[in-house]
Formats: sequence, C-alpha cells, structure tokens
Amino acid sequence: MFRTLMASAAAAAPAPSSSATKPLISLTQPLTRRSCDTIRRALEVAYSQSELAHNPAEAHAAVLVPFCNVNGTPGILLEVRGKLRTHSGEVSFPGGKVDETDASTLAAALRETQEEVGIRPDQLEIFGRFGPPETSLGGLRVWPYVAFVHPESEEASQDLDDDAPLPSLSLSSLTLSPREVAHAFHLPLSAALSPPRLHSYLFRGARPYYAISVADIARGPNAVHSDGADVRWAEDPEQRDEIGGGREGRLEVWGLTGWYLCSLMRILGVYE
Repeated sequence: MFRTLMASAAAAAPAPSSSATKPLISLTQPLTRRSCDTIRRALEVAYSQSELAHNPAEAHAAVLVPFCNVNGTPGILLEVRGKLRTHSGEVSFPGGKVDETDASTLAAALRETQEEVGIRPDQLEIFGRFGPPETSLGGLRVWPYVAFVHPESEEASQDLDDDAPLPSLSLSSLTLSPREVAHAFHLPLSAALSPPRLHSYLFRGARPYYAISVADIARGPNAVHSDGADVRWAEDPEQRDEIGGGREGRLEVWGLTGWYLCSLMRILGVYE
C-alpha cells in the first residue's frame, strides 16, 4: 500500500523497511533501556564517534535529536522557530551556533537545548552522533547529536529493567524561550511510516529524502506553545527549497532537519 501511495515520489527515494528487514526499534512501543542501547550501537556502526576534528576556519553549529516517550509513545521532540530566529516558523531540532565558550560541538548542542526548551544536560542520555555534518543555508557546518530525554535525570532511570518502558516526558515541564521557540511538539516515530504525511524531495537538488507533514501534530495535544497563539508558519511564494514552513502551504519537517531525520531513520532501519 505504501509503495502505491508514493508512486509519484522520485525513483531513488528512500523506501520503508520491508517485512524482511524490520526497523531496529519499535515505532509504537515505549523506548526502553534496551532500545536506547540499540540506537547507540547503530550510531557507532554507522558513523565513527571518534571523528571529532573540524575545520576551525568554518563557522559551526550543533543540533540535538531528542528521543523521548510522551504518554507511552516513542518519538522525537521538535521545535517551530520563533519570530526572532533565522527562518522563523520553520521546524527544527534544538540547537544553534557554537560559541567561543563552548568546549565542543556537543557542549553547544546541550547549551542550546537548555536555553531553548529548558531541558537540562543531566536529563539527557547521549547516544552519539551521525553525519556527515552538512552546511546550513547560513553557511554553518551543523553537527547532529542524538540523545534520550529523561523526565528527571538519567540516574533516576538507571535501576529500571532493560525492557521496562522509560518514563514519559511531560511536555508541560518544558520551558520555551519565546524569542527562539514558538512551539515544541512530540513527533511519534510511527509518523515516519505514515504515507499521507510523507513527501519525497531532493536535498540540495540531488539527494532524495522524505519530508513529514506535521501541522496537525504541532496544533495537537502533544505540543506546547510560547504565547498560546495558533501555530503559524511562512510560505515562500517562490517555493524555494528550505525556505518557509514547507511546500504548498504545509508545515513540514524538511530541509536540513528533514534530511537529518531521514538519515537517522535509515540508520535505524526505518527506511532502506
């Protein structure tokens, strides 16, 4: 059914995993210590975690892909950028530019995550990173890290059985920075395999990936808002890649964020 619905997609577009190659983790059952370890190992296999060198002549940024359970559902926390940020109204991961005070790109991702949504570093269980780091439209080399968000601290969950569901994050516990984040929402992992949500694009005109429509999720019960206003986003009249909230009036996980999410789904066997 999926392949029929996506027949208009580019021929080289990523495909969902077949029944013979299931995703490495469940897309519907809560994340556990065992599934977190699976994500960590998949990142280690896919990308060298010791490859930390970067060109100091470039400007750098870092983002965090924050896995979490919300109401027992596994997913990823995403933001809709605030009015005073570059590309306001677009979906993104927490993160931003590496400052001189940051000891590393990971330190920058952790600092920005706390500043933007109020998640402390001690709540985060870092799995690793993937790549290669791409360059943003603003010229920043962006390093993507992956973590799990614990509602309290990582230590509070260490005594759980390997197959016990990890505690769910209450989105009401987040503290959004109104200047930087208009909305934050939980994207269920199952959305990555929902045909009506998926649109096949070419990243930078060459590499196929899936963008995911999320307007209903960003407006739904598993979202929090800085100002209580309706979720709004800009539409680019020229329909240029990575400008605005998405194509044809949609709010989408697209552009660099969509490319990174699609790349991570490939690593986890969600897409072939």
